[in-house]
Amino acid sequence: MSRRKLTDEERIQAVQEYLSGKGSYASIAKKYGVTKETFRQMVVFAKTDGIESVRISHTNKRYSAKTKLKAVTEYLDCKGSQLEICRKYHISSTSVFRKWISCYNSGKDFKERTRSERGITMNKGRKTTQEERAQIVAFCIENGKDYGLAMEKYGVSYQQIYSWVRKYEAKGVEGLIDRRGKAKSEDALTEADRLRMENKILQAKLKDMEMENKLLKKLRELQGGGH
Repeated sequence: MSRRKLTDEERIQAVQEYLSGKGSYASIAKKYGVTKETFRQMVVFAKTDGIESVRISHTNKRYSAKTKLKAVTEYLDCKGSQLEICRKYHISSTSVFRKWISCYNSGKDFKERTRSERGITMNKGRKTTQEERAQIVAFCIENGKDYGLAMEKYGVSYQQIYSWVRKYEAKGVEGLIDRRGKAKSEDALTEADRLRMENKILQAKLKDMEMENKLLKKLRELQGGGH
């Protein structure tokens, strides 16, 4: 069966037919010449965001690298199906989302379309060693997870830093081994190397906690002085 692009009116009509019980996903999808998956997604959007949400956007919808990364990592962490993640982040289709997943799993950086919150153009990703990643994670944690500052200092992408911090928090320094793509796995670290990197990040955490405690102490002093 050849596929075709439906008009807004046809999309709304097809969904209304399903919601009124005039056919199944398969029968209505076949009638309008679309895939069952595409039609199912239209129905889900209509149920959650209203019938008007199935209209085609006449402008190319753009997503930031931050949004793409959050969506993909949530899916890979089994926090929702592809359809649920698409609905949560207002992604136009599961086919678009699958391209993001493929991009992430192949070791590529998402194409940046926005500026970072710090007002600078986001960097492209670059190759790093596991020791570099540990150093960058330590710096990021020590500075209150200021990803923009770490980007400027080390010349890596937001996606890379966000992913490394998240992986470290889940698996420790072992999580910083790059196993994506077709590249060979990095050589196993010696116990001394592993402990040295772990110690660097733990020291960064302690500094961050000390700074937070100082701020809390100062806040209490200010509040106490007001009585």
